[in-house]
Amino acid sequence: MRNNKLKDVRNAWKHSRIFFGKNKVMMVALGREPSSEYRENLHKVSEHLRGEVGLLFTDRTKEEVDEWFSSFKEVDYARAGNKATYTVSLDMGPLEHFPHSMEPQLRQLGLPTALKKGVVTLLSDYEVCKEGDVLTPEQARVLKLFGYEMAEFKVTIKFLWNSETGEFQKLTGDEEEGEEEEEEEENADISENQ
Repeated sequence: MRNNKLKDVRNAWKHSRIFFGKNKVMMVALGREPSSEYRENLHKVSEHLRGEVGLLFTDRTKEEVDEWFSSFKEVDYARAGNKATYTVSLDMGPLEHFPHSMEPQLRQLGLPTALKKGVVTLLSDYEVCKEGDVLTPEQARVLKLFGYEMAEFKVTIKFLWNSETGEFQKLTGDEEEGEEEEEEEENADISENQ
């Protein structure tokens, strides 16, 4: 999960509560089956806690939640395993924005570099990645060092559970891998005692 991006979401939704934790712990808290669920149909939420997911407890309407999260998208640096969205090539020559102490790190990442008169210099043209390539950790690090943002951070609301009616519904189909997901619980009374 991208912590700095989630801070933006948390700040925008201060009036609500967002939970991220171990899925199995959240499953136990909500109830894994009808006989152990905390409230009606919460076991259905538990069944869908897979991968990077969280729970949003809010008093906002479904429409407000959908509108805000469908428009919330931020560009970010790609990580290893993401696909390159475009080809990145670096031209031979001095890399003056890097201090001389970075040269060994750049060389370790596979760039053909050397120090010339105290300036980090790329000795030949270098192709970091091609469009559609699955990025290696080294490629992802090089892209970040050079400021190329290829990933998009967004939260997908997949399910809704209404605390007043106990209704559980699926809102979206399966999304692309690598997207941050979040499950929504609307109108949940989080101060309620067990």
